[in-house]
Amino acid sequence: MSNLNRTMMQFFEWYLPNDGLWWKRCSAKADNLAELGITDVWLPPAYKGTSQDDVGYGVYDTYDLGEFDQKGTVRTKYGTRKEYLDAIKSFHKNDIKVFADIVLNHRMGADECEEVMAHKVSPADRNQIVSEPQLIRVWSKFTFPGRGKKYSDFIWDHTCFTGTDWDENTKEKGQLYCFEGKSWSQQTDIENGNFDYLMGCDVDMDNPEVLEEIHRWLLWYIDTTGIDGVRLDAVKHIKSGFYKDMLSRIRSDKKIELPAVGEYWSGETGRLTGYLDAVDNCMSLFDVSLHYRFFDASKSGASYDLRRIFDGTLLSVRPDQAITFVDNHDTQYGQSLQSYIEDGFKQLAYALILLRSEGTPCIFYSDYYGNPPKDRPMVPNLGKLIKIRSRYAYGDQIDYFDDPGVLGWVRRGEADFPDSGLAVVLSNNANGKKRMEVGKAFAGELFYDAMGECTEPVTIGDDGWCDFYCNGNSVSVWVRAGAFEYLSVNE
Repeated sequence: MSNLNRTMMQFFEWYLPNDGLWWKRCSAKADNLAELGITDVWLPPAYKGTSQDDVGYGVYDTYDLGEFDQKGTVRTKYGTRKEYLDAIKSFHKNDIKVFADIVLNHRMGADECEEVMAHKVSPADRNQIVSEPQLIRVWSKFTFPGRGKKYSDFIWDHTCFTGTDWDENTKEKGQLYCFEGKSWSQQTDIENGNFDYLMGCDVDMDNPEVLEEIHRWLLWYIDTTGIDGVRLDAVKHIKSGFYKDMLSRIRSDKKIELPAVGEYWSGETGRLTGYLDAVDNCMSLFDVSLHYRFFDASKSGASYDLRRIFDGTLLSVRPDQAITFVDNHDTQYGQSLQSYIEDGFKQLAYALILLRSEGTPCIFYSDYYGNPPKDRPMVPNLGKLIKIRSRYAYGDQIDYFDDPGVLGWVRRGEADFPDSGLAVVLSNNANGKKRMEVGKAFAGELFYDAMGECTEPVTIGDDGWCDFYCNGNSVSVWVRAGAFEYLSVNE
């Protein structure tokens, strides 16, 4: 059905084992995810990084999908090229679209050093030059000896980059260099004056030869893998004009839609909407602002006013372009953006993104499966919430946001989705009750709490109204008898 609720899953996390079995695990889980109600998966970067243990963001060779002996390994952390392609086929067999993680901002792990004239710049204000030009030795030449010229004969050297953070001569830590004759790209985030530079060798998006190579690689990657969409890493560090032009060109060349989701890490919604305007709305963005609302709510407990949970978020102003999430690999324990949502609030947060009409939710792998290495539990009833979204969270939405500690809303169902329609009540404080109108079409029906918090059903009145309940610090999702029976049988 064209109006089926879409649900993405980020099918990886930071602390996966380096056993080379991940792509095989993807293939094995594809049918289970489809049955659950997952329609899209975001897979980790599939190309060779600086080492076998690289999660994928220390990009070395984007043409090496686990095929060549480079950086001391043939396979990547996740497996081989064949296993990756097989995993994509398995998802497609189950009608699940695959989003590839695309990292174009930087390169790392060069094969050779070069001598380059460069200025020191202030890390706190990259527009401020703090030295005269000086000769430095930088790891900036990528010859890919393990691959040779297969797929591409392009050699990356210092002319392909804008700057770096390492001089092999001095080995001075924390210093940033901009190559002489180069300048940071404009149209980037304004943090640190100019946030073009992130890490490694910063790719020069003003170099026409670089742009042509990236274009060739993207065409090759789409043809080789059959991916359906792209997750674009660190877009705030790349000038906005790059993706506006590149995505338009790729879509035109391939005559495909190629949906794109950008990671612009900022809690300021104005920066997110400003970026969307700058790229002519050619992509969606992860709603980082909503993540931080969840973070604040999870830390504040009963003192947080839930009525304000969506205020100032991308979801509230650009719902069609908001990819909502609770946590991801960057917010996990030990990461630079650590801001994990407290366990006691996660179920509430997932109800807020899964059971409402706005936005497209993205489930984090560790929240669904748990994360034993970091002693993180799976979110209770998350699978049930995903199933409810897939099958029953349809129809007009009416909100009852009139209490700071108890929220409620109803979805009135659609004829195309049997047994659809529901009522949600959640509380970050004491037991809650909401009198809500599901509609006269449901008069006399029994509704049951699919979450099992409230054990007795409620009866919809002749006027379509009913009192719905939840326990303190929990979520109750009231569904029709047919839906309740299905969910009970298919735990």
